[in-house]
Amino acid sequence: MAAPAGPPFGRLLSAMVTPFAPDGSVDLDAAATLAQRLVDDRHDGLVVNGTGGEAPTTTDAEKADLVRAVVDAVGDRVHVVAGIGTNDTAHTLELAAAAEKAGADGLLLVTPYYSKPPQAGLLEHFRTVADATGVPVMLYDIPHRAGTAIATDTLLRLAEHPRIVAVKDAKGDLAASSRVMAESDLAYYSGEDALTLPMLAVGGVGVVGTSTHFCGPQMRALIDAALAGDHAEALRLHRQLLPILTGIFATQGVILVKAGLELQGRGVGGVRLPMVAATTEERAALARALDAAGLPSGPEAPAS
Repeated sequence: MAAPAGPPFGRLLSAMVTPFAPDGSVDLDAAATLAQRLVDDRHDGLVVNGTGGEAPTTTDAEKADLVRAVVDAVGDRVHVVAGIGTNDTAHTLELAAAAEKAGADGLLLVTPYYSKPPQAGLLEHFRTVADATGVPVMLYDIPHRAGTAIATDTLLRLAEHPRIVAVKDAKGDLAASSRVMAESDLAYYSGEDALTLPMLAVGGVGVVGTSTHFCGPQMRALIDAALAGDHAEALRLHRQLLPILTGIFATQGVILVKAGLELQGRGVGGVRLPMVAATTEERAALARALDAAGLPSGPEAPAS
């Protein structure tokens, strides 16, 4: 898909969950159906093979098949961004090449996790991957998962690379992010659903969401209102959606997204270990959060 004027990947994206068949295999037909529904819910892009897509438990071949299935289903309508980050640069390069070959028009590159490389290592890792690909790269700064933050000075140096164009920011440091936005052309996407409105207020362009599996149209309206300068409407929507923006993370997001889709009659299968299915109590709490946000919590519920 050709990049439009404005943000490199649009404004509303979801980190799409990966559907599994009853035997535990990846369900490519269900992935295509889910992708189509999300696009119908006014998404500009989908991230495939992110943490929410259970990428740590899918094989390299499954990852490539998922990218190809989603590209075939919706690639003419939205940006398909492939998560390719690992804590091994050589493996990341292999995943980047496979994703590009499968048709991804963007890559999500997370900070190498667990090994906690120094900033010099991060700089070299990100540059090496960006040098090796022909598609734009979104960095994923999520220190509470990765164990290491991408320092402001490192981000500013990475912004000089022609293919590093965006950041999915789950750092929670709006002051630091504001400085990067002020001193570079990096497009900032909120990686924390509940911080979408604050991120927009300091120069962000949109969100890569999890709760957006359920509230795409409402989140689109929030973004549009904020960009139009209608702060009152954006704030109203933020407060309306807050129960699900936060409630989806009461346990791991993928667990509750899959539970919520099942509640709504759109189940996409279970999760792979070490993830486990939502408990009865977690499902009930999620249903209450959906209700509080004015969203369907069952197959018979009216659309918001």
